[in-house]
Amino acid sequence: MTAIVVTETSGLTPLAPTRRRGLPGMALLRSTHGLQRGMLLTGLTIIAVFVVVAVLAPVLAPYGFNVDRADGVVFGTQQPPSAAHWFGTTVGGQDVLSRVIFGARTALAVIVLAVSISLLVGVPLGVVSGYVGGKVDRALVLVTDALYAFPSLLLAIVVAIMITNGRSTPLGGIFAAALSITVVFVPQYFRVVRNQTVSVKNEPFVDAARITGARPRRIIFRHVLPNVSQSIPVLATLNASEAILTLAGLGFLGFGIEPSSAAEWGYDLNKALSDTSNGIWWTGVYPGLAIVLVVTGVTLVGESLNDILNPMLRTRGGGATTADEAEIVADDAPSVADGGPRQAHDSPLDPDPDGLAAGAPLTEEAGR
Repeated sequence: MTAIVVTETSGLTPLAPTRRRGLPGMALLRSTHGLQRGMLLTGLTIIAVFVVVAVLAPVLAPYGFNVDRADGVVFGTQQPPSAAHWFGTTVGGQDVLSRVIFGARTALAVIVLAVSISLLVGVPLGVVSGYVGGKVDRALVLVTDALYAFPSLLLAIVVAIMITNGRSTPLGGIFAAALSITVVFVPQYFRVVRNQTVSVKNEPFVDAARITGARPRRIIFRHVLPNVSQSIPVLATLNASEAILTLAGLGFLGFGIEPSSAAEWGYDLNKALSDTSNGIWWTGVYPGLAIVLVVTGVTLVGESLNDILNPMLRTRGGGATTADEAEIVADDAPSVADGGPRQAHDSPLDPDPDGLAAGAPLTEEAGR
């Protein structure tokens, strides 16, 4: 009996051990190469530092964002960078480093709220509008196009005034700023998702789901939505950088978060305008540098994701060549039999290598 079992199982190959899953995002990182990978890693590093600084702001900041004295000692206004204040002090006597760190916390909160609300509103509206069509689609397209026609910063200012009415609490100010930016972003998600839904809803797999009796809700969210969501991560990252600029613009113009409620980089830039003419550079350089670095990091990640996830822009590894390049190389390579480069008409894929079909004169050897 043992011999029979051994004989029957001798030809079977053992099962390969299950492969362990790597760290999240490693497959995405392995699909990049060269400059693309450098851009992605640089952007991710900047974003990681930004998030850590924002989350640990109360621990990292030496003082509060609105504190102008410590242990009864006044900091002084517009003091240059020193050992006590690495980035100097503002015109109001606050520590610039502390305001930059707490400004990162404010920016992160507004970005997360604005992008999340925009996704929750814009994506479902785009899928439903593109799938249902008819009057619902025309009405939603009309509203979103009207919102999209307004300048984004002007629209955000109008919404911010309507929500805050000139007064805001710390949480209310952040939420109001996020909502004012959300109104700008919702039409973008709607237009992108709606256009992709229109092209996907007539695909065979959608028709198969209808034939099997699936309800429209299930078709929309189980079949259509996963196939139109490839560009959403790219749009979300690009909108995150735009949210930082819009928030800074609102604060710079005086329509952002209440200054006593939270630190905000745009407001600090506005207060630093009068300092530049007097040679006081540190009150405006550091908040502006923070804005530039974070926007650059988020944009690098967004552009890298666009190159990776978009099949039209996807690139191959450094050592790989396309089929056309391989064919050209094969045609230009020296032939072993002839001892020289192969001519264009000697290609093995040419059905008429001697040019007979083109009316060329027959030689004596060809006539045979």
